[in-house]
Amino acid sequence: MKKKVLIVIFILAVAMTIRLFCGVYEHDEFAETNFFIKHRPTWKWRFYSPTGMSDLKMEDLSKEKQIEQKYFNEFVRDQGLSR
Repeated sequence: MKKKVLIVIFILAVAMTIRLFCGVYEHDEFAETNFFIKHRPTWKWRFYSPTGMSDLKMEDLSKEKQIEQKYFNEFVRDQGLSR
């Protein structure tokens, strides 16, 4: 019984680590989905750019899309992944 509990705890710990330190982003130009490792833990899993390759500015976006764009910039663009 104790062994089963330890196995469940280990699997949950691995799943939580993957969830916090890995993610998927949609390339802003080619619309490809790519797996990547995050530079810091966050619960967010899927990243995309609301502006894409358009000429939209941050001021033109809604508050929710501005937040999404900031996440995309921090985790994908600033790390050199979507170039």
